[in-house]
Amino acid sequence: MPTEIIMPQMGESIFEGTITKWLKAVGDTVAIDEPLFEISTDKVDAEIPSSVVGVLAEIRFPEGATVEVNTVVAVIGEVGTKDAAPAPAAKAGAQQAPSKAQANLAQQPVQESAPPQVAGGRIRSSPLARRIAKEHGLQITRIAGTGSEGRITKDDVLRAASSPVAQTTVQKPAAPQAVTPPELASLPADAVPLTRMRAIIAERMVESVHTSPHVYTVYKVDMTRIARLREQRKANFDARNGVKLTFMPFIAAAAVAALRRCPIVNASLEGSAQGLAIRYHRSIDLGIAVALDGGLIVPVIRHAEQRSFADVAHSIADLALRARSKKLLPDEVGGSTFTLTNAGAFGGEYGMPVINQPESAILAVGGLRKEPAVLTDADGNDSIAIRSMQYFCLGFDHRLIDGADGGKFMMEFKKTLEGWNQEIG
Repeated sequence: MPTEIIMPQMGESIFEGTITKWLKAVGDTVAIDEPLFEISTDKVDAEIPSSVVGVLAEIRFPEGATVEVNTVVAVIGEVGTKDAAPAPAAKAGAQQAPSKAQANLAQQPVQESAPPQVAGGRIRSSPLARRIAKEHGLQITRIAGTGSEGRITKDDVLRAASSPVAQTTVQKPAAPQAVTPPELASLPADAVPLTRMRAIIAERMVESVHTSPHVYTVYKVDMTRIARLREQRKANFDARNGVKLTFMPFIAAAAVAALRRCPIVNASLEGSAQGLAIRYHRSIDLGIAVALDGGLIVPVIRHAEQRSFADVAHSIADLALRARSKKLLPDEVGGSTFTLTNAGAFGGEYGMPVINQPESAILAVGGLRKEPAVLTDADGNDSIAIRSMQYFCLGFDHRLIDGADGGKFMMEFKKTLEGWNQEIG
């Protein structure tokens, strides 16, 4: 019997999704849990896996189509039956009628302790799996493949990246190479429609600027104590927690400490201009902005004020990894009360971010630089020393947060980082 594949509902408030890419063509064999197509919704981008084994017999909607939830988007037939279709040379995304086919699915191999060897020494893996492995410094040749004929899948790489044992296989990524710019003549001659994600971002940025009068304050923080502590503890932290010790957990923990002391920065406004009210949030749901190809998404660490340092570090790494590999759940996106965005990751001194509505504030992390600084000792004597300095820019809604409130938050944030005394685990 053929199996109908429907557009899933990715969250209670989601009623439609846009098919951004078909990962299989009509006539291709499909294994259980193998990614079939990618979708984009208002909340999250995701890969949708197949629920059955079979052959993709029919694609009912092309790439770019927006489809209501529970609508049939494809049909998978049984192997060797009239419901199955031959593998034509046509592109995935075009509608195809089902026809006869003869195909055999390779059996799923049992996961091995070492990756399978393929004829000629070549390791089978998808481009996405190779990219994720490269981002996390993993050797693709050291990862056991569980896909068809030993193919290394994205899930195999995700498991390896999150495993403490995998840390022994980590290599430092190669130094970034200069990117060759495209020839101008090769760029599209006609206007290119916005992707679903880009259109949503554009709409929300305009809405935020129109809604909130943005005000900014920039502070420079001496991160020398943090830099030294991280250097001393990173190897042990990696071994104990299975995640690399970066600067972001320190920044997140300092932001949470400052938000607890300055709850107005964690609050939001509700209602219309004629009847606004302040919503004080009783938990700190920390958004972490993650840059994607062609867009940005903000997964959330729920109840960050209740989490340990190691838990926050693991959550940051896990959410970023799954955001880039389209594995986030709908409940992990949206509903944040305060957001961190890392402008310094691209070399900037600091950024002036747009508030993530309906929040009232957002903190941009600048680049970390070593520079000379004047130090004053207890006796009032000045000296010059090389220190690790970093800019942070707080953007806030001036309807709710006064400059004094923003300054108090930043002073608490700065004091926590410069006088760090928390246990990191």
